[in-house]
This record gives sequence, C-alpha cells and structure tokens, in this order.
Amino acid sequence: MHTFDYEKSGHELLTPQTVNLLNAVHEAKGRQNTQLQVSPELAEPLVNIARIQSTDASNRIEGISTTNKRLAGIVSEKVSPRNRDEEEIAGYRDVLKTIHEDYAYIPLKPNVILQLHRDLFKHTPLAFAGHWKDADNMIVESDGTGHAKLRFTPPSALQTSELMAAACDNYNKTNETGDIDSLLLTCMFVFDFTCIHPFNDGNGRMSRLLTLLLLYRSGYEIGKYISIEHLIEQGRATYYEALAASTVGWDGNTYDYAPFVNYLLGIILAAYREFDGRAAIVSAPASSHHSTTKKQRIADVLSQSLRPLSKADIQQTLPDISTSTIERTLKALLDADQIQKLGAGRSTRYVSLHR
Repeated sequence: MHTFDYEKSGHELLTPQTVNLLNAVHEAKGRQNTQLQVSPELAEPLVNIARIQSTDASNRIEGISTTNKRLAGIVSEKVSPRNRDEEEIAGYRDVLKTIHEDYAYIPLKPNVILQLHRDLFKHTPLAFAGHWKDADNMIVESDGTGHAKLRFTPPSALQTSELMAAACDNYNKTNETGDIDSLLLTCMFVFDFTCIHPFNDGNGRMSRLLTLLLLYRSGYEIGKYISIEHLIEQGRATYYEALAASTVGWDGNTYDYAPFVNYLLGIILAAYREFDGRAAIVSAPASSHHSTTKKQRIADVLSQSLRPLSKADIQQTLPDISTSTIERTLKALLDADQIQKLGAGRSTRYVSLHR
C-alpha cells in the first residue's frame, strides 16, 4: 500500500525551480495584502467574478455546463437547478461558498471531506454522495484522436478509507511542525488525493475545492479574487500532463511529486499576477479614470490583448465597470468596426481591429 511522508518528500522538492516558485508566490502574497489594504474596493467585484468563473470552469472540466444566464442565476441563488448538470453546478456553488466563508473552521479530516462531497451532490438524488467509492475505478484520458486510454489505476475501494486517513494524518502532523512550506504540503496532498480517487464521482471537483481550502487555511486567499479553476481549465492539457508525469510509480512509492507540484505552484503564481494587473487598473489615480472614458478603457484592454477576449475576461480586467456597460460598449465598438466578434453563444470572443 502507498505510504505518505510529506516531511521527507517536501525536503526533496526543494530544487532551485521549486524554491524560485515558492519565493515568487510568497512575494506576491505580500503584495496582495498591501493592495487590498490600499484599495479595499477591489475585493467585492473580483470575488463576485471569481465565484462565477470558478463554479463554471471546475464543472466544465468535467463536461458539466449550462448557459451563461442560467449559470449567473444559479451562482447568485436567484434560480433553482432544472436538470442534472445544474444540480451539480449548484452543489459546487454551495461548497465553494462554505470554503470561502468558513475555511478557518474546516479542518482537513476524512469525515470533513466526506461532508463536503455530500454537499457537492446535495441537489441530486445520487446515493453515493458523502461516501467513499464502493467500486474500483480508473483514470482515463483521451489520446487526442477521440479514443480513451488508461492513465492510472487508483487503489482499490477497500483501501480508500485507510489511505485517506493516512494522508490527512500525515498532512496535519507535518503541518504542525512548520518544517515544510504549507504551499508544498497543499500541492502534495492534492496530488495524492487525486491518485487515491476516493469517490465514485466528483474527484476532480473535490481536488480543486480542497486546493482552495488548504490554501486559505495557510493564508493564501488568492482563489477568492482570481479563479484558480479558470486558470486550470484554460490550460487543461498541461494539467493532465503534469498529473500523468507525477503518477508514474505512485502505487510503488517511486513517483516524483515535482511535475505536479511545480505546475500547481505556477498556477497559483499566475493567479497572483492576474490580481496584480487588476489592482493596478483599479488603483490607478482617479484623474486617469476621469480623463479616460469607460469605452476607451474597454477598447484599450482589447487592443492590448494578444488573444480574443470574452465579456467575462473584460469584466475581470475592469471590475469597476458593470456588465451592462461592457455589453453596450462592445456593441458600439462592433458597429464602429473597431472590433470583430468571433464565435457565438458561450464561445463568443472579441478582438480589436486596431492593434
């Protein structure tokens, strides 16, 4: 059976690449704390956008989706779910809210993880919610040609309870010593959780929720303001590559945490850097906002981007500008032939014609 030694593994991870990532995240955390003190008005709009993006992205990774309008209504709790996908989206919304608001009172224990899983599926009639898997499972992925291939065989259902207890126990004991950076502990535990694959369904979503929980409990609250799930979804191929690289030899304790740990640290750092960008825009001197119209600021964001942007991308960059203003401006820019519309529906993106 797999064994856990986060103290030993944590020390082995301290290569120059990983140490540089850790230092960069530590510095970014300090900047975020300062930025929120200077511009407290930055928090609310970013939190609202991140909640929607996180709920949307984490579910879409698993093939679960709804329309943008329905998504916004479900996240704001203004509409009730009307099908299986929306029931699961509502469950993610609830667990995400619990973690955002009460993380300080949510310890990492097997029974707590079971309770979070129960709540993830509480809007569904599924009987397995809140229980460890009762049958062996496999982790499969597409080979790029539409064919599924086996990537990893998790431990059997009979081993799940014991493995989850051992992983939580070793995490907590190591965390109490303070000898291993809590960021490394978070990354290692989340990876092991993914390998154990302890549930019949919902393992991916639970892994991302536990990432947020452990980050928040360690003082890294970036996921409240910038959606880590959204960043993972944007480059999901790299996410799966990192998982695949680290799982080799996991069952025989000959694996390497480094590919996944460095990947996740990179995602966390990218989230902090996005926050830096948002803070710089919102915290700009008031005179610059007065002299530049909202329409021009939206046009500038599009012209400065190297990729097409969605309305959500623009709103995340300019959280002080309302959705209705962005929509009116995009229509005006389209009518003036200053931007081009790409795609339709949820895939709609906009690109400047004057870059």
